[in-house]
Amino acid sequence: MELLKQKVISEGIVLAKGVLKVDSFLNHQMDPFLMREIGREFKERFAEEGVTKVLTIESSGIAPGIMTALEFGVPLIFARKQKSLTLTEDIFVEKVYSFTKRETNEITVSKKFVAPGERVLIVDDFLANGEAAFGLARIVEQAGASVAGIGIVIEKSFQPGRKLLQEAGYRVESLVRVASLEDERVTFVEEE
Repeated sequence: MELLKQKVISEGIVLAKGVLKVDSFLNHQMDPFLMREIGREFKERFAEEGVTKVLTIESSGIAPGIMTALEFGVPLIFARKQKSLTLTEDIFVEKVYSFTKRETNEITVSKKFVAPGERVLIVDDFLANGEAAFGLARIVEQAGASVAGIGIVIEKSFQPGRKLLQEAGYRVESLVRVASLEDERVTFVEEE
């Protein structure tokens, strides 16, 4: 996705230890026009999958997730990382380690929002080691639903997430695949 690639080049900041900061358009301030195009691209890539819900994790996955759900005409569910007084019973809970934040979170989704037989598209902002995607997939499968695919905005291909998810049988579609963040420079995976 060329528009996203240009945003990464012009506004992304490479930090130490393989971290790409994209807070000017994705993780803090969001570019709504870019989010709309991301939603359209995921719709095109997963159009034949019979998607009935989109699932993401708060908070950075919400913008691309809602635009994808809008394109499909289906609801968006976001897994909560923060404890909620209103979400304490009849929930799915999974532990997810965040590479960027270096912490483990318990993510929760209400059981009433994911039903057996549904086709759930997982959307997330980054793919590094696959922890978030695996946690969301476990929730979908606990509900008796199936994972229609995993849509990633930015994949760090130098980390094992894609390989692990594909080995587990999941279809992964990343809009931008970063090959390296060496020397404070972003290089992309060459398109096949």
